[in-house]
Amino acid sequence: MPTAFSQEERARISGQLLDTATRLFATQGLRKTSLEELTAPAGIAKSSLYAFFDSKEDLYLEAMLRQNEQVRRRVIDEGLHRGTDTRDALRRFLHATVAELDASPLYRRLMSHPQEMAAVAAKLTPERMAAAEGGPMADVLQFLGTHLEGDPRVLLGVLRAVLLTPLHAEHLGSDIYPAVMDRLIDAVTEGLAHAERPAVPVGR
Repeated sequence: MPTAFSQEERARISGQLLDTATRLFATQGLRKTSLEELTAPAGIAKSSLYAFFDSKEDLYLEAMLRQNEQVRRRVIDEGLHRGTDTRDALRRFLHATVAELDASPLYRRLMSHPQEMAAVAAKLTPERMAAAEGGPMADVLQFLGTHLEGDPRVLLGVLRAVLLTPLHAEHLGSDIYPAVMDRLIDAVTEGLAHAERPAVPVGR
């Protein structure tokens, strides 16, 4: 017979599972993280995970969605939408995202291991995966389509290329890496700003 959990227990255990999942998925990835590793800190049996999440993949998605809300606040609300013009908005977004990659191991993992989201998508229904469609990059894509000429997907690809650089910081040298990122972000945002649409207010 399944264990019955009180409302307070469910809230505590769900939070513990998400905290543990965020840490382990960021360091070990989806495949190498076992159910026992996920459930032991919460003090529940492996089978009890399914009283909270449909699967390990569902837990991964939920951890990602929780991360998305934190990332959106920092890189979109406090970054992109604070720009005084298009170039400044993109520069703020890139610097905020680089800082987020340094501060949030799961977000860094998602950027460097896109195949993990493909593995999650393969196990979940399209309806469940639809919850992930409104992530921070969707906000950026909309911004690019509004403010810059050209295919927004290509422009987003340019920004993504910049954001791959922090994943290889050790190859650049720790002493010059910050200066390299500053120059790279300045060069890219300056280049993109040449394709700016006229008279579009920033922050929309």
